[in-house]
Amino acid sequence: MDGFILVHKPQDFTSHDIVLFVRKILSVKKVGHFGTLDPMATGLMLVAVGKATRFFPFFLNADKTYQGKMRLGFSTDTYDAYGKQTSEEDNNYPNKQKLLENMKQFEGTIDQVCPPFSAKKHMGTPLYELARQGQKMELKTKKVRIHYFRLLNYASPFVHFTVKCSSGTYVRSLVHDLGQKLGCRAYLAQLIRTNIGNFHQNESHSLEDIEMFFRKGMKDKFLIPLASILPEYPSLFVEDNTASMIARGRDILDISALKVVPGDTGRSQTGIIQENIYRIFDKRGKLIALAKKNLSQESLHPFLVINPADNNL
Repeated sequence: MDGFILVHKPQDFTSHDIVLFVRKILSVKKVGHFGTLDPMATGLMLVAVGKATRFFPFFLNADKTYQGKMRLGFSTDTYDAYGKQTSEEDNNYPNKQKLLENMKQFEGTIDQVCPPFSAKKHMGTPLYELARQGQKMELKTKKVRIHYFRLLNYASPFVHFTVKCSSGTYVRSLVHDLGQKLGCRAYLAQLIRTNIGNFHQNESHSLEDIEMFFRKGMKDKFLIPLASILPEYPSLFVEDNTASMIARGRDILDISALKVVPGDTGRSQTGIIQENIYRIFDKRGKLIALAKKNLSQESLHPFLVINPADNNL
């Protein structure tokens, strides 16, 4: 079984829990996810099954969108509701105008430090393990992009917001840093991921529904097949002899006679379209490779080959 599953992650599940669940229910060994969600967070997870895990590079930099709730007044060691309070309660909450002005200052490209309690590793050890041992690490900043950081509702001490950000952004850190800037401190009280690229949580399925559909033999209800991945890229349809060449990783030297179907850029899944990449299908409509066009030679080089013989979609 190969394809993507849009999973709605429940609260208190780790991202690894979701992978283990899908692996067990579908009896598939090769399962991965594109973007970790903290246990406290809920919402959309993009899970890849089988050969779909090889599409990871295309979704690595896909933007994420969240809706969340922060609590003003004090900070926690994990930067969220699961942590221990690390500052005295401060009821000197900002007015709405000051809050808006400070949120605006975080938009654009900013330097961010990941939370001390996170799965990011230092010399092979997750930071949360080092933090639990009381070890304090001086962490490097990294640049992330905040496309927008918008206020949805403010009823002190709670702030409801939405944020669209680059992959790798820690919303917990964003909230913590805002609290520091406001002077009253803050932590993340709730978080829902609504989008990965152009995938939306409304398209996602609960773990219970995935199990039910699978047991009823209705995998089409939850599985996005390989042939439907990356519809923004043009499709090339080839005869069996050419498909055999591609399966061996050989370049296609003459593409002038191949049937080409333009990509549907309006249905881009990643939101980021690379130039001169094609999806290659056999004459039966099965995806067999992704290829990059060599503009100088008018040839195609297959860089991700899927064996058509065992593509069981």
